[in-house]
Amino acid sequence: MTQTKTTHALPSCLQSYQTILYSRPLHPEHFTIHDHKEIRFGPYQFEAWIMEGRHLCRFEISGACACEIVSETSDGLPDTGIVESILCAGEREFEHRFARSDLNYMTSVQTEQLSTNIYLSTFEELDEFAREEDSLVYRWDDEMGPCMSILAVQRLAKEIHVQSFHLIAREGLVLRTQSLFEHL
Repeated sequence: MTQTKTTHALPSCLQSYQTILYSRPLHPEHFTIHDHKEIRFGPYQFEAWIMEGRHLCRFEISGACACEIVSETSDGLPDTGIVESILCAGEREFEHRFARSDLNYMTSVQTEQLSTNIYLSTFEELDEFAREEDSLVYRWDDEMGPCMSILAVQRLAKEIHVQSFHLIAREGLVLRTQSLFEHL
């Protein structure tokens, strides 16, 4: 009797990754956080969390809150307070001015699927970038090789710039976001 092995294709994370903007804070019990950073400067507070293949950034000023999460799944995330949810595949831009506040949010999202050699070369370059920038980083392996999530944060007087990279080996995926949280 011949035994056949059934293989199940893994769902493509490229098609499911999304950036979700909330108008309220999210709480840490929803996440497995590997590292975080907090900044309090003048009138604003900022917090960033790095997780496996995802990140969260929260910016609060004068009672207004912008909370960005980039994630492969929205399972377990609250439905309340969502301002916008955008799929990350391809190139996307989004801007939102929070009503009755001086808070503005902008993001740009880009994705690429790379061959194994180019993925590994890009992985090495971004690993060096993360070390040079003293970024939040989480590294792990999937069934195809090394993966990494990077969060580089730059504080300015009235704004926070955040650059993220999520590298997923099984798809050769590099997802990059550039976000700006600003106090106008």
